[in-house]
Amino acid sequence: MLMKLLALACCVYLLVAAAVWAFQRSLLYHPQPQGAAVPTVLVQGAEVAVHAAVHGAHHRDAVVYLGGNAEDVSQTLPSLAQAFPAHALYALQYRGYGQSQGQPTEPALVADALALAQQVLGVHSRLTLVGRSLGSGVAVQVAAALAVQATLERLVLVTPYDSMANVAQGHYPWLPARWLIKDKLNAAVHAPRVSVPTLILVAEHDAVVPKARAQALLQAFRPGLARGVELPGTDHNTIGLHPRYAALLGATDGL
Repeated sequence: MLMKLLALACCVYLLVAAAVWAFQRSLLYHPQPQGAAVPTVLVQGAEVAVHAAVHGAHHRDAVVYLGGNAEDVSQTLPSLAQAFPAHALYALQYRGYGQSQGQPTEPALVADALALAQQVLGVHSRLTLVGRSLGSGVAVQVAAALAVQATLERLVLVTPYDSMANVAQGHYPWLPARWLIKDKLNAAVHAPRVSVPTLILVAEHDAVVPKARAQALLQAFRPGLARGVELPGTDHNTIGLHPRYAALLGATDGL
């Protein structure tokens, strides 16, 4: 009887693991429609129509923003404009999000974000990359790819992680999540190639991306290149409401 129960438990465990593997991208990505009437531009070079929401395109310097896994970036533009009042803002709509077509995957997100950054640098003088949550792992890879670009000025990471595989393992400790996940988004591997000043903003009470994951990423950068700031009283979703958030984001708070 015991052997039958153990066999049944093993079968259930394997079925759950298989389901997580098969449907993991629906757990990671939560595409949102575009909720605000804002202009968009097409990202050049993508094999499907990929858009970026735009604000203040006439400014000389620019920001490329890479948002979270359930974020409508068109709704984020007003708060970005407060932090970067003299910058053109380009917020990537991941594949399947907003007006963009296709399905989100790590290779697609990184390729589209890099293409957008290069497109923006063809028009604007200097670029700041901002990645939040899911987008932080994409932003690190883009910044590493642009390491030789003198016009890449700064990298800002909000509630970031060292790798999505480690985050997943923390949320599913009873599964071999680190090995099951397809889009590992291993930011720590790419961080040593980043060559611009980097700011890491951490929420004190982040239950989605634990502070240990951000600390591990911070240690992966070259010594002295990245700084971490913890915003007290905030969590993963409320960090943007902290009084210092906009000033830190826009580098007017001394970092």
